[in-house]
Amino acid sequence: MKKILVGAIGAVALSLSAPASAADLAARPYVKAPPPAIAAVYDWSGFYIGINGGGGSAHKCWDFVDSTGVPGSLVGEGCHNATGGTVGGQIGYRWQSGQWVFGAEGQGNWADFRGDNTSAVFPTDRNRSRIDAFGLITGQVGYAWNNVLFYVKGGAAVVGDKYDFFDIPTGALLASANETRWGGTVGAGLEFGFAPNWSVGVEYNHLFLGHRTIGFTTPGGIAAGSDRISQDVDMGLVRLNYRWGGPLIAKY
Repeated sequence: MKKILVGAIGAVALSLSAPASAADLAARPYVKAPPPAIAAVYDWSGFYIGINGGGGSAHKCWDFVDSTGVPGSLVGEGCHNATGGTVGGQIGYRWQSGQWVFGAEGQGNWADFRGDNTSAVFPTDRNRSRIDAFGLITGQVGYAWNNVLFYVKGGAAVVGDKYDFFDIPTGALLASANETRWGGTVGAGLEFGFAPNWSVGVEYNHLFLGHRTIGFTTPGGIAAGSDRISQDVDMGLVRLNYRWGGPLIAKY
């Protein structure tokens, strides 16, 4: 009987003490779920304008047009590379669809590409070539990895050429000519967006300018024969662009 009484008293005490222990527990705080992460995606769409600079080399071969009366007769005078620097600007527009980027661009540059060689036909003469300007009108197709863009380009090219030949012993100018020559161009570039509207890149271009027969005149305006001159140009450029348009898209 004594054991039963003690057990009953213990059960009553436990039941009375349970609510007090629950009341002593602190309420669990409410924690708001964090917002979903937002990733900034670079958008290449919009108009842009920029500057560029670099260097190039024009490979030119001269063939003297034989005046012996044989039609189409050519005598090779030799080849040389006209090398130098260039600086200019570009303006264009790009639009982006997914990771693909399409664009059109016009570019104009001043240049100072020069080179010469001794004529194989006239050993006392030296032939000299110069490019003092060029322009490119191209379309672009590119693929973007967020703020990194790789693209290829192609279109039309135009260059301003000057030619002369001079006497080696005296250095006197014997005859000269100039032309504006049209051709084609292909190239590729890699561009990096380092700020919302700014990008920097490198670009390579090859110009196909074919060959053309050029008539020379002396300083006194007298005709001095003709040469068929062929040329191709390779050049590398560093470019800096500023773009108008929405630079970033919020992606959840």
